[in-house]
Amino acid sequence: MTIEVNGQTFETDEEGYLTNREDWSEDVASEMARQDNCELSDAHWEVINFLREYYDEYQIAPAVRVLTKAIGKKLGADKGNSKYLYELYPYGPAKQACKYAGLPKPTGCV
Repeated sequence: MTIEVNGQTFETDEEGYLTNREDWSEDVASEMARQDNCELSDAHWEVINFLREYYDEYQIAPAVRVLTKAIGKKLGADKGNSKYLYELYPYGPAKQACKYAGLPKPTGCV
């Protein structure tokens, strides 16, 4: 499968995750979100950027419980809770946000 952004084509797996992390850009993330009928707000970008930093540090995409706890620690309890994250990413905060962040699907996600 592929995604086309600004005239370039990028490889994705069958679930829409980039196969090459180096292909990621904000435009790619925006196109993925557009295909899911989602417009990325500053709150979405805050989670996406958090995930990219987390992955750079730990080399793993966190499952939702780990993500919720880590965001709570860094961004505060009002953002580090499932209700807030599911409002932003209704298809699953870890799964959907990692996809937009150009990261692999988190382990333990179905």
